[in-house]
Formats: sequence, structure tokens, C-alpha cells
Amino acid sequence: MFHFRIRQTFLMIKRFMFEKFNSYSKCQTIIDDSKRLCSRDLLREPELNKGLAFNQKERIIYKLDGLLPPAIRTQELQVKIVMEHLKHINDDLYKYLFMRDLQDYNKRLFYHALQLYTDELMPIVYTPTVGLGCEKYSLIFNRPRGMFINIDEHFGRIHQILDNWDEPDIKAIVVTDGERILGLGDLGANGMGIPVGKMALYSAIGGIPPELTLPICLDVGTNNETLLNDPYYIGLRRKREIGPKYDQFLDEFMAAVKNKWGRTCLIQFEDFGNRNAFRLLDKYKQQYCTFNDDIQGTASVIVAGLLTAFRHIDKRIDQHRFLFFGAGGAALGISNLLVMAMLKQGVNLEMACEKIWLIDSNGLVTNERNFDENNDDYHKKIFAKNIPKTNDLLEIIEICQPTCLIGAAAVKGAFTKTALKRMADLNERPIIFALSNPNSKSECTAWEAIHYTNGRCIFASGSPFDPVKYENKTIVTGQGNNVYIFPAIALAVMACQVYHVVDEIFIIAAESLAELVQEQTLTNGSVYPPLKEINEVSLQIATKITEWLFQNGHANYRPEPINKYEFLRKRIYRPSYDQLDFDEQVRQNHLAWHPKN
Repeated sequence: MFHFRIRQTFLMIKRFMFEKFNSYSKCQTIIDDSKRLCSRDLLREPELNKGLAFNQKERIIYKLDGLLPPAIRTQELQVKIVMEHLKHINDDLYKYLFMRDLQDYNKRLFYHALQLYTDELMPIVYTPTVGLGCEKYSLIFNRPRGMFINIDEHFGRIHQILDNWDEPDIKAIVVTDGERILGLGDLGANGMGIPVGKMALYSAIGGIPPELTLPICLDVGTNNETLLNDPYYIGLRRKREIGPKYDQFLDEFMAAVKNKWGRTCLIQFEDFGNRNAFRLLDKYKQQYCTFNDDIQGTASVIVAGLLTAFRHIDKRIDQHRFLFFGAGGAALGISNLLVMAMLKQGVNLEMACEKIWLIDSNGLVTNERNFDENNDDYHKKIFAKNIPKTNDLLEIIEICQPTCLIGAAAVKGAFTKTALKRMADLNERPIIFALSNPNSKSECTAWEAIHYTNGRCIFASGSPFDPVKYENKTIVTGQGNNVYIFPAIALAVMACQVYHVVDEIFIIAAESLAELVQEQTLTNGSVYPPLKEINEVSLQIATKITEWLFQNGHANYRPEPINKYEFLRKRIYRPSYDQLDFDEQVRQNHLAWHPKN
């Protein structure tokens, strides 16, 4: 009870400080007083805790003397110990749990480690391990990291429920209804692992202060019978809501967020089912500051990879033919952005659409389909081909003669040895992107793509694969991870105080990312920059987007900054407590994101 009261006192003080004070001396006094109250509770507060990094003076001032052993560690040493711990854990799920627990007791150490060892830790805190984390989410759940808003209990009073979140200001939300989690399908409330993971990357990669972010699961039920019969399941035990009530629930949620946190609060939609993803994006993108990462973020990162791959192939973008195995939100998003890229190069719409072929669960998308606007096929109509229906991939490859084969259907092994060899027969440098994740759903492995195309393919995947040895060369393939895109977009959109996320910025992001791939990286086999460079890559992409937003009248921040890179860099969240103590960090975050214009 005492700890709860201290926590509530601390949050009330922080909220009061944010809203009422601009004087650093007053802020300093208030936070110092809150710290002196804490003693052992300071060690339980993840935003304040530094563990053995508290120096001797701090231990005396904050009544920690005797509560910690005498050793004083630097944050860098703490990070090394974190990495050492992970080396001794053989199970991926337990690595995921270890990092989750670290975030719960020392938030700054968690983010500092993630920034320093991004390439090693990203697969643990996000794809592919987050998929396993979501499947086991009910079993491993121990404390909330966001909000669960359910349609049975909260419908009609969402604004009131949002008031229960204890941070004073939210500027970015990732929301899911759990219907289509990665390639795993309907996981209901277990899908909360995705928004939680995305928000961690907002802060670690995009530099968004964690206190400005909020993961949300909109629980409308699940059609997953396994979950409905699972005694440990944490979500609503009922079939998934569809129809008017679902739409009213979403409408209420969007309005409540805008009402509470303003029209510049970014709402990122994540892992909604195909039947809802496009229509909700179309419905809300002119009314709210929103985008769908599965459609637009995926499109941007994959188009970036294709633009990079084209450097090795002496053909213009409109001279390529793109065959998609899968025609859901990701494939359609990529297709639409490719069309936009071709239009930008002067290609007409009809010709651009002719270059794109789609295969879904019913086979090749042809003019024989019913394309009624209430049908799931409606958004595929523009790419339908006037040929007889077929569902044989090899036959379609012969008809289409693709230069790029892109998998987004979550069908393991769909790109067979025969299909890959045929792609190599048709193209000197075939482009093979197997994007479904986790790896258990990938259309082919990196090894298969490289060996069955005689080492000539340009390969990328949705989840990471180990380097592949072919003849005398080690090929390090790239991961088409949305983390190259969505943190940068969030940083730019939030900093510029944008009202609507316009489609054009996803082309800007794709082109910027492609430009940042060094020739040596491409020669080694990857169409994306190394993950260890992701923080600077993200900042560079955000800078390009920011410049475009100001140039095209979409930025509402005033006055317009001269140096856009520095404008963004000053807003970056710095989790290193060797450089900034918590009070100074809070003050700087507040001044950066709440400037006096």
C-alpha cells in the first residue's frame, strides 16, 4: 500500500510539474522531494531506478545506503552484464521475458542496451521472438504495459477509461484488435505483445520519450477456439464482434483519443484483419493523425529494398514485373506504393498496374472475380489480369515472367526449389523477397533462395536469417523490417505536429532508406543498412520527411526550424543516466516536446 501511495504521489507531482511549471528550480525541488520520499520504493520505480549505478552521494541523499551492496557500476558495465545474462539463456521465450523484466525494473537500462546492441536485441524484443511472446502472452502476463479496452465493458465510456492512464500527455499510440498477428492469425488480447514491442522501438529507435507513448489493445473477442478454451486466456471469452457495433466502438475510440490528447496525437494501426485494415485507414486518415504500419510501413520498407536491389539490375522500375504470392494488406500496400513510385517516374496508371500480379488463396487475381466494394477483393481490382483463372505458382511464373517474386502469404515453403530455379532461368539477378514472419511461416529460407538460384538472387526476408555460405562467399541477407520506417515517420510526424499522415511521406521514406544503403552492404548481400546503424538511419529518414512536410505545408510547428536534423536530434530520448539524471532528462523532454512557440 505504501508503495502504491508513493507511486501515485510521484505521478501526480510529475503531472503537476508538466502542466504548471516552466522554472527548472521549481521542477528540481519537486522531483528531489519525491525522490527523498522513496527509499526502497525508488528501487521499485523503473523510471528512476539505476540499481548499482547510484553513486555514494545519491545513496545517502535518497536513503539507499545499506540497501545496496558497496559496488558502484557504470551503465555500460550494467549493459555488458545484461548481454552476458542473455548468453546463458538458451530459450528464446526466456530471453524475451528477461528483457521484459529488465524494462519493468530499470527502464533506462533497457533502452540503453537496446540502442547499443540493436542487431542482437531486436530479434528478442520484437520479430521473430515477439510472435512466440504473443502466443504465450496470457501465460506470461504479470503486469500491464498499456491499456486493454474491451467492447463489452467499456463501450460508451472509452473517454472515461482513457483517464485511467497515469501519464499526463500522450503523443503516440499503437493499437491492435489482435485479429491478424504477424503470420499467426487471430490471437485476440494476446496480440497486445505487438503494440508493446512497437512502442519500445518508438523509444529505442525513433527516440520518442517512453512517457509520451501508449500501447492499446481493443478487445472485441476472438474466433480462435484454442484461446476461448484456454483457462489462462486474459481476453474476452466470446466470438469476435463484427458489423455496426464494431464500427461504433472504433469510432468512439478514435474520437476519445483526439478529444483527450489532441488532433496531433499519432495513432498507428497494427495487425488488424484485411477486411478492416484498408477500410479503417480510408475512413480515418483524413480525420485523424493515423497510419497503418502493416499496409503503409511495410510498403515503404519493401519498396526501399526493391529500389536498392535495382542498383544491380540495368532496368527502370517500370521494366520490372512484380509477382506477389499473397494479396493481403502488406502485398496491396507494397503494390500501391510501387504504383505511386512509377507514377512519380512518369509512367501512366494503367501501365503501372500491368506490372503487378497478385496471387491469393483463390489463385491469380483475374477479371473473373466479384469486385463489389463490400467484398474483400475490392482493393485488388486494379491489378486484376484478363487471363483464365489459375492457382498454380509455376504456371503463373511462366505467364508473368516476373523479375521480382514477393511472398506475403505466411505459407511456409511456398517458394519451392523448382520455382526458385525457374526465377534464376528467367533473370540474371532474380529478386526474391520472402516476407512472412516468423521464420516458421517464411515462403523460403535464405539458404534455399541463394543455393537454388546459383547464388545470383537478391534476397530479403521478414524475419532475420543467419548468413549463408555459397562457394567462397558469405552472404549476409537483409531483413525487411518495418523498424527502418515507422519510428522515423513517428518522430517526424510528432515533431512537426502533423494533423494527417499523407501517403507521399512513405515514398520519401523509402527513397531515403534506399539512399542510405552503402555499396559494400549491397555487395555483401543486404538491401538494408546494418541494424547497428538504425538510430542514425532513423534520424536521417526523419529529417528527409520533416523537410518534405515543411516544404509541402503539412507541418504545423512554428517557427519553421532552419536545421531540420538538429531540430529532431534535440528531441531524441537519451536513456543514458551517465549523462543525464532523471530530473534533467524529464525537463529536457518536456521542453523539447512542449516548446513555447
